[in-house]
Parts: sequence; structure tokens; C-alpha cells
Amino acid sequence: MHLPKYLYKSDDSKMVFQFESVGPKGTVKKMVQYSETSVRGIFNLAFGDFDEEKETINDLRVTNNGDSQKVLATVASTVYAFFERYPDAHVFATGSTNSRTRLYRMGISINYLEIRSDFNIFGLDMNGIWEDFVLGKDYQAFLIKKLS
Repeated sequence: MHLPKYLYKSDDSKMVFQFESVGPKGTVKKMVQYSETSVRGIFNLAFGDFDEEKETINDLRVTNNGDSQKVLATVASTVYAFFERYPDAHVFATGSTNSRTRLYRMGISINYLEIRSDFNIFGLDMNGIWEDFVLGKDYQAFLIKKLS
């Protein structure tokens, strides 16, 4: 994607990514983590502020650092890096709140044409049915697969 993004760090596994958000609230450490679900080949994308005390992701904290588009573009860039390492995987993503899931949908929608050139995108509709992503439709979750 051709949007401004932060530089991130990751090890060779490409399962954990760290970067820093910089804005009016200062510098905030962020983390993106991929973990395989109980369904082989499907990985959950977890994202949020890095809680240094607990050494975990806090996906409920609201930073309001004025850089949400840059942060989302950085998270999206980790998806590309993840798929370079795991081209046959599927990535599952949902927000920790309804408003965050809506934010993810809006990010997908804004960049839909570019994303569709690299990935198949599915949405879990409000009836619990997976379908091809439809612009303007609400979803509970998203599933992404790299095009072959």
C-alpha cells in the first residue's frame, strides 16, 4: 500500500511486529501479533498498544495520537510481510469493539481496489455467514487470503 506508515521491527518468524506511534500524546509503542487459531492455517491478527508491564497487547486502550490512518497502514503493511512468510495462510481479523471493527471495515473499503489486487477478502455478516467482502456492508470479522 502506498500510504504513509511507521517502520516496524520483527524477527524472522514474522509473527510479532512492533512500532511506535508518534503524535500529540507522545510516543506510544504498538504491537501486531499473529497467532494460529484452532483451525490449522488460520491466523488471528491481534493489534494494540504494547503494555510493557504485562508484556502483552492492550487492544482496548484508546491512544488518540492523531495518526490512526498511519497506524492502520502500518498494520496493513505487516499483513503483507506476514503473507510473504506464510503465503498459504488465512488471516482472521476483528476489532475488540464494534467501533474498531467498523474502523477496520472503513480502512478496507477506502483501500479496496488496491487490497483486492493482492488478496481475497471475506466478511462475516451479521447472520454469521462468510461472504465476499461487499463495500458499504457491516461485518463482524474479516478473513484475508493472498491471491495465488
